[in-house]
Amino acid sequence: QVQLVESGGGLVQPGGSLRLSCAASRINFLFYNMGWYRQAPGKQRELVATVSSGGNTIYVDSVKGRFTISRDNAKNTVYLQMNSLKPEDTAVYYCRATGPNNYWGQGTQVTVSS
Repeated sequence: QVQLVESGGGLVQPGGSLRLSCAASRINFLFYNMGWYRQAPGKQRELVATVSSGGNTIYVDSVKGRFTISRDNAKNTVYLQMNSLKPEDTAVYYCRATGPNNYWGQGTQVTVSS
């Protein structure tokens, strides 16, 4: 069974940083575009960033210049480096694999608060 396991969430003060990881298993990682999405309380899930199998990246405007998505194909892992965090970044962050099939991770909570 395919698994996407996120880690790295937590509580951080405004202006701080976190690095999320998503480890994929039982998929051919190279065939998949990988993405991070987030869902804040009372809001719809939204795209944060994606990285294609070839390394091309896309970011939502609100995180450009602050977040960086990357992937390590040797480790079947995608990362989201989040800097200059703001309270409005508070959400559950989900990893998604899109390709021959589509998969979601279980989510990891990120809370930005003083």
